Amino acid sequence: MKILGPNDLGTGILIEYDAGYVSPTERYNTPLIREGKDLLDYSKPFELYAVLQKSDTPNRNGRVYPDKLLKREIDNYKKAISKNTALSELNHPESSLVDLDRVSHMITDIWWEGPNVVMGKLRLLTTPGFHERGIVSSKADLAANYLRHGVTLGISSRGVGSLVKKGEQNHVQDDFELICFDLVWSPSTPGAYLFHNKDDRMKYEENLEEENSMRQTRFSASQSSSGNKSLDLMKKLEDYLSK
Repeated sequence: MKILGPNDLGTGILIEYDAGYVSPTERYNTPLIREGKDLLDYSKPFELYAVLQKSDTPNRNGRVYPDKLLKREIDNYKKAISKNTALSELNHPESSLVDLDRVSHMITDIWWEGPNVVMGKLRLLTTPGFHERGIVSSKADLAANYLRHGVTLGISSRGVGSLVKKGEQNHVQDDFELICFDLVWSPSTPGAYLFHNKDDRMKYEENLEEENSMRQTRFSASQSSSGNKSLDLMKKLEDYLSK
């Protein structure tokens, strides 16, 4: 089945690709790094919280998950959690299946917070070797080791369905089926990072409109700089030819 990229429409695997951007604002990154360093004691289970998704909210891939649709899929996902089968991977694979060789964590709880935020609790499925001797031998160990070193990790959904363009946004359609929530470097859903304390969600909120404005400003400045360099080059060429 075809994987739909950020600008693609139609039916396929809906992977919320890494955004390729983490806000440079210190108030966002400082607490994230601090949370990772709080996990230096890897003798204990790695249990964390995260914003998993947001309904009716444009993400960095230009996609919107309608509230009614996401509520349906979260209700279905609760069944997998109750059976201890809500497994996910480290990074998105190009597949609609969860590969047991790549599993890093299990979602152990999921709930709505406010009108449109899906919260979740997860446990890294680390090995005894990691806890007893610090040996990294699985994807879960690798993720835990990243956190131990203060690396910022996010979480991002994977599913199958179709997209239809409405205005400037791609809306996920009713045929969508949620598969899992993978660990990623930079999530598409604003504020979807891992954190240690359940009540710390607001520390990781991001303003996507502000971020887009910053990107546009940088792009415009880059284009202007490029244009000035071209004009300088043309002037030098004209000066040379007029001699």
